[in-house]
Amino acid sequence: MTHYQQLIRVSTTPKSLVRVTHQVEDAVGNSGVKTGLCTLFLRHTSASLIIQENADPDVLVDLQNFLSKLVPEGNHYIHDAEGPDDMPAHIRSVLTHTSEQIPVSQGRLVLGTWQGIYVWEHRNHRHNRELMVHISGDNY
Repeated sequence: MTHYQQLIRVSTTPKSLVRVTHQVEDAVGNSGVKTGLCTLFLRHTSASLIIQENADPDVLVDLQNFLSKLVPEGNHYIHDAEGPDDMPAHIRSVLTHTSEQIPVSQGRLVLGTWQGIYVWEHRNHRHNRELMVHISGDNY
């Protein structure tokens, strides 16, 4: 069994979704794994990792609007060390994901036709995020 790891650095803008599908696909190709599993882990507590619609950007806008209504910003949180968006960003991260697992078959991610992988920035500031890609499997 082969194991391969690659760190992907992602620059975000405030409250944005950054598509990272192609970078993860490149990591799978670099790994040489033909059949296995790709595990993604975002090393942060105020951003998320999601698999979502990659064709209609309105889906992503609706998701952002929904989550901002579900977890509003404001001064009603105890933890506000980095501002009024700090605790809401942590809650949003808990409600979504910081990791995903995607099968690898024939050397490619097994994603649906309209699925893309996104880093979801929940903060009001740009950040440099780190996404660890771990691919394990067979190279035949």
